Amino acid sequence: MGKFTAFKLPLKSLAPGKHTFQYHLDKQFFTNMESADIHDADLGVDLTADYNGHYYLLDFKITGEAVLICDRCLDDLRFPIDTGYRITVEYGEDYNDESDDVLQIPESDNYLNVAYMIYDTVALAIPIKHVHPLGKCNRQMSAMLKKHRATIDSEDADLEESLIDEMDALDDTTPDRGFTAPPADPRWDALKKLSGTNTDEPAE
Repeated sequence: MGKFTAFKLPLKSLAPGKHTFQYHLDKQFFTNMESADIHDADLGVDLTADYNGHYYLLDFKITGEAVLICDRCLDDLRFPIDTGYRITVEYGEDYNDESDDVLQIPESDNYLNVAYMIYDTVALAIPIKHVHPLGKCNRQMSAMLKKHRATIDSEDADLEESLIDEMDALDDTTPDRGFTAPPADPRWDALKKLSGTNTDEPAE
């Protein structure tokens, strides 16, 4: 039995009308998906498949709680999920998912595995930054972070002062780099004499 066999929707065997399916998402589901953000979950999925004889309208409703890791204190962060997704599925010559609203699958497919649709729907409901509300982080970890930041700020200030001192020292010891004309090449003087030009005499 495959990891996501339970999420195979039997499209070809559905009679016209509305059909309901329910799924439960737990830690194993997101482990199988190799999710980097969601470490555990207790999510219920209600799927309504409305078939009119030509195409299927799939309506997903997902509610519950996902467990993330707080970016600030690294403790578990329980994040409420209440989201949904709707898509139209129809049979065609080949697989085509270029549209956001319509999915076309080959006529030879009797089933549609909805596991990845469900996962993507949950993943899009998760914010990029995972942080506890103010005052809810692990106190010991928060104190350690503050101490660490204070040390870094102090080291940065010392480094900045050291760089300024080094630059001042370079200014004091660097010789004047003003422009100095290069010495005249004696070969040019010889050429000027041959041409009858004397640059030492003032022009008339």
